[in-house]
Amino acid sequence: MSTQSILITGCSSGIGLHAALTLSARGYQVFATARNPQDVAELQAKGLTAYLLDLTSTESITQTLTQVLEKTGGQLDFLFNNGAYGQPGALEDLPTQALKAQFDTNVFGWHELTKQVIPVMRQQGHGRIIQCSSVLGFVSMAYRGAYNASKYAIEGLTDTLRLELKTANIAVVLLQPGPINTQFRANALTAFQSNIDINNSVHKAQYQQQIERLTSEKSNAAFTLEPIDVTKALIHALESKRPRLRYRITTPTKIFSVLKRLLPGRWLDQLLAKG
Repeated sequence: MSTQSILITGCSSGIGLHAALTLSARGYQVFATARNPQDVAELQAKGLTAYLLDLTSTESITQTLTQVLEKTGGQLDFLFNNGAYGQPGALEDLPTQALKAQFDTNVFGWHELTKQVIPVMRQQGHGRIIQCSSVLGFVSMAYRGAYNASKYAIEGLTDTLRLELKTANIAVVLLQPGPINTQFRANALTAFQSNIDINNSVHKAQYQQQIERLTSEKSNAAFTLEPIDVTKALIHALESKRPRLRYRITTPTKIFSVLKRLLPGRWLDQLLAKG
């Protein structure tokens, strides 16, 4: 059992929710966050200490972190950056503003929160920052360009941060899930329909396949796992004396990490084009 504190973003469903409930039951002092007031109320109804956190707002980030630190006496042992969404669509159809919105949540919000947490961890002399990336953080797929770009950015920022915090006793760890059964597809469908002119696109036929994928109740991708599998990796990252730099969680993540090193680029493109 542990009494250490952890702040988790993106807890309305899926990976974040499962992690928050599991770690709370495990004895952690969990601070679960979500961007919608209704989701926060539901988290509180589940017995979690929950706060509103909008990753696109520096004011919201500062306010929430202040509330958390008031509860912990100014300390925070762990940060799990998880809150994110996917913006599907061909890059030529993607409004620049939609790409900016993708980065506001998936990258810039994480950076702002992490930047505010680091001085706390430096002051207390320890800490761990866990970043939830994706298999799409190191291999690209058509119609996932905005999400790909955001996760590639997280991978680069995380690797750099790990080097910069090497002497500060603050570990920085990447989780790299692949297909996981969550509400991610439903949220991606909303972003897709809001920002992409599907009917007037040269990709209209391919988009129909994307819509079918996003409207399915469960992922039709091979080797799809459940949020518990991510939580298991998270627990190891939190509790191991020497956490791994990267946790490749699903079979596709493990396979593509090898294929990207071994295959010529054009061969890998042919393989990814079938996805």
